[in-house]
Parts: sequence; structure tokens; C-alpha cells
Amino acid sequence: MADANHTVTTVKEFILFGITERPELQMPLFLIFLLIYCMTVMGNLGIIILIRTDSRLHTPMYFFLSHLAFVDLCYSSVIAPKMLANFLAAKKTISFHACAAQLGSFLTFMITECFLLAVMAYDRYVAICSPLLYRTIMSQRVCIQLVAGPYVYSFCVALFHTIVTFRLSFCSANVINHFYCDDLPLLALSCSDTSTKQILIYAFAGFDMICSLLIVLISYTFILFAILRIRSAQGQHKTFSTCASHLTAVTIFYGTLIFMYLQPSTNHSLATDKIASVFYTLVIPMLNPLIYSLRNKEVKDALKRTTERIVIVHK
Repeated sequence: MADANHTVTTVKEFILFGITERPELQMPLFLIFLLIYCMTVMGNLGIIILIRTDSRLHTPMYFFLSHLAFVDLCYSSVIAPKMLANFLAAKKTISFHACAAQLGSFLTFMITECFLLAVMAYDRYVAICSPLLYRTIMSQRVCIQLVAGPYVYSFCVALFHTIVTFRLSFCSANVINHFYCDDLPLLALSCSDTSTKQILIYAFAGFDMICSLLIVLISYTFILFAILRIRSAQGQHKTFSTCASHLTAVTIFYGTLIFMYLQPSTNHSLATDKIASVFYTLVIPMLNPLIYSLRNKEVKDALKRTTERIVIVHK
């Protein structure tokens, strides 16, 4: 009876298994992911600074983009530094409370990204389908509310999930078969009944992705009809080009998350989950600044103007 009522956590720290335990791969992987993380930091900081300093980019679209870059930078930074340190460490441990903080922070920024991408799709819908009312509809107050909403909601959901996960009992096993503290690998270690928590994971993941993706799909359906009503091919191409970067980012992000979280449990493989996790925690935050800078003429022009100003100042 005492064992059945035992709820005291005996595990004080966890060991992160990492991507691989093969010693010959530790240094090459460290260098690869260090390069990816450096590009992520420089790219997203560059986007934020560029938008803040160039007055021509002080529009709702770039306001949302600056927050997307901030979120990418944050949730990559929640994972990458500890991951890089573990490639070089003999003992790959993380404390119980640090693990909880990592899980909560990661969930906050990941869910925020889902809804920010939806907000950006709505912004493109208003810009293309109601251009004359764009400034009125997307006022500064509305933009702030559309950004604040995802942050507040994501923090509440992440806090709830983190509390539920870390109220479970972890009796002896403490090796997390992952490179960061994620819900599913943590549940595999628990000696409590995790069926309710698993239902909550899939329910919230499904709700968040379906709701945010539905906003994206509805917005782009109206955008597509608006583009088809444009008679000239040049006009269609010019209008579509304003959405191309966002559409690319949405496809990559949601495609990875759907593969990761909404596949049947019988198809789950830790190896494929790790690859997917690497992609959306490290690769996507690196790709987004490239997608928005290489495929966006206004960003490229702003970068050119900023570079010219820096050169003139140095001369």
C-alpha cells in the first residue's frame, strides 16, 4: 500500500542521452550544430535589428516577422547551448528543475511560433484582400494584441504541461533518450500512470496545430481567390511574391510538427523523432531568416541600405 501511494520524486537529476553515444561522432556533430546555432543567432538578431533600425520596415508584416525571429532565437537558445555542452561533457546531466525550466520554455516558444505564423497569414490576407482598409484593420493596437495573445496563451499551456509532467513520480530511471527535456521521453521514465498526460499532449498538440493551421489555410484560400481575380500574370506574380516567404516557412514548420506529434504511437521511432526534433529546434530557426531575406525584396533592399550606411560611417 505504501508503494501505491508513493508520490515523492527520488530523481534529483536527469542524464541526457543525446543524439548518439558514438564517441567518434561527438566532435563533428558539435562543430556542425555550433555552426547552425551561430547562423541562427546572427540571422535572427540581424532580422530584428534590421527591422528596428530601418523605418521602411516599420509595418505590421515586419513587426510580426521581428517577433517570429525573436521566438526562433529563444527556443533555439533553450536547446542548443546545453546540447553543445553535452557533446564535450563526460557527464551529460541536467538538474530536475533545469529540466522543467527547459521543457516549459521550449513549449512556450514552440506554441507561440505556431500562432505567430497564423497571425502572419491573417496579416497577408488583410493586405491582399482588403488593401484599402489594411492600415485601419491592422492598427498598432491590434498588432500588439495579435502578438500578445500567442505569448500569453503559450505560457499558460506550457506551464500547465510542465506542472503535470513534473508532478509525476520518477523513481529510479533517469536517462532521457533525447538531447533535451521533452514530454514523451520524460513520460517513458515515469513510474506513475501517464495515460492522462499522453491524452493531454495529443489533445493540446492537435488543438494548437489544427486551430493555427486552419487560420493559415482559410487565409490562403481567400488570398488564392484574390490572386486569381487579378488579370495580369505580372500582377499575380507580384501579389503572390509577398506571401512566398511566409508560405515556405509555414510548410516547413507545420510539416515537421505534424510528422512529429500527430503520427500514431505505433509508428513512433526515437531515431526519427530525434531527427525531426533537430529539424524544428535547430534547423528551422536557422532557415527562417534565410527564407525571409533571400526571398523578400524589401528585406534585401533594407540590408543593402544598412550596409551602405555602415560603409559610409567607417569611411
